[in-house]
Amino acid sequence: MKLAVIALLGCLAAAAQERDFLTADEVDQIRLAQEPNLRLKLYSEFARMRVDLLKQMVAREKPGRSALIHSTLEDYIRIIEAIDIVTEDALRRNADLAEGVPIVAKAEEEMLAALEQIQESNPSDLSRYKFVLISAIEVTEDSLELAQEDLAKRKHDANVRLSDERKQREALMTPTDLESRRAAEKKKAEAEQTQKRKAPTLRRKGESAPERKP
Repeated sequence: MKLAVIALLGCLAAAAQERDFLTADEVDQIRLAQEPNLRLKLYSEFARMRVDLLKQMVAREKPGRSALIHSTLEDYIRIIEAIDIVTEDALRRNADLAEGVPIVAKAEEEMLAALEQIQESNPSDLSRYKFVLISAIEVTEDSLELAQEDLAKRKHDANVRLSDERKQREALMTPTDLESRRAAEKKKAEAEQTQKRKAPTLRRKGESAPERKP
């Protein structure tokens, strides 16, 4: 883990101008991980690496470290937010998160304790990143509270929010636009249903079934 954190430090320093909250390698890993439980595991790992990096930087007095601590905290916050987005989206699609969410909860418990310890240690340059550190602690607390919720309840709440958001969007649409949107949604649903009813086949497109011999 120590070598990974050192490598991460180099990547973050090189990419400081771009301010992407993930490294290029991490982006590739997320892109390949389509299954939500795997994505949650990866995001949890990436967040842990940021916290390990923070602990190393706080432990050493070095010129210019406060700016890197600040940016690392910002990246950490965005990773935690990504965890919550992935979770809510997966719950709305009825995905089974019984494996990924406990991993998130365990990681966030440990990371929250580490962030609080950094705050309590009162580093000499704390004033330069105090606000974002407090924000990181609060975001982790909120995400951990969600991760510890009953999944069925969280799924229900996610669907309620989705319904409310849809109603708000529809309230801003003209009757014509609303009618067009509902027609398009109905057409899409019918197409998906038709696709599900089609029997699987190994024949190529345009190839007909062989005639049956009497």
